[in-house]
Amino acid sequence: MRIAAFQRLALFDAVEQTAEVLARDLAWAEVQGIDLALFPECYLQGHSYNKATAKSRALSLGDIRLNALVGRFASGKTTAIIGFFERRNDALYNSALVAKAGRIVGVYAKAHPLEMGRTPGKDFPVWEEGHWRFGINICADLRYPYTSRRLARKGVGLICNPINLMLRPHKAELWHKPGISSLQICAKHTGCWVMASDVVGSNDDGWVSYGSSAIVDPNGVVVAKAKPHSEDVLVFDLPDRQPERGFAQKAGRIAT
Repeated sequence: MRIAAFQRLALFDAVEQTAEVLARDLAWAEVQGIDLALFPECYLQGHSYNKATAKSRALSLGDIRLNALVGRFASGKTTAIIGFFERRNDALYNSALVAKAGRIVGVYAKAHPLEMGRTPGKDFPVWEEGHWRFGINICADLRYPYTSRRLARKGVGLICNPINLMLRPHKAELWHKPGISSLQICAKHTGCWVMASDVVGSNDDGWVSYGSSAIVDPNGVVVAKAKPHSEDVLVFDLPDRQPERGFAQKAGRIAT
């Protein structure tokens, strides 16, 4: 299976522009034979810790506008994972949608949101792509090992981690290397491949992201790492079939 992690400039309140970038990137991905493409946390509308801002940006899965956008940018064979602020009735979630062939096929909500006013997700769905199974943890979820172990017990071979490390400059510097380390720890603890997609750039408040996109093998070895401070795309070929290793058994041993 060919996977790709896209490191892209963060855009804010520019859904149409982001959709154009997604359409371009996913068209390229299809030409390159990418089976699964990962984009950053809250990439569609732009991240914010402010509840009112997030509420104004949030979209529901049944929103005609959202489905029209997905129909435009995810119309091909490549499966895409895209972070967005999701509205469910009166609740707000930091979520990632899974889209393919022009429609949304699933969603994961961040179990441990750091953003004020976001509701924690409780489900850990798993999807199949070819002969592989994959699941999603969003950013800070990896600080809580049970989130990735839940996926490992369900037999996933790949954990996808949309992240958004746009922080105050001193915090961005502080978290850049630990961000990569958390992927390595997750991989070694679960026996799964792990890939992360981050934003780069800055916002009007002076926050900045270095970009911590990476792909890590089950032994914790970083096999691909994005260039800091720049847009980048990481492409890696996993084996055609998910290894017949006992991911669930390994996770179970760790949990005991």
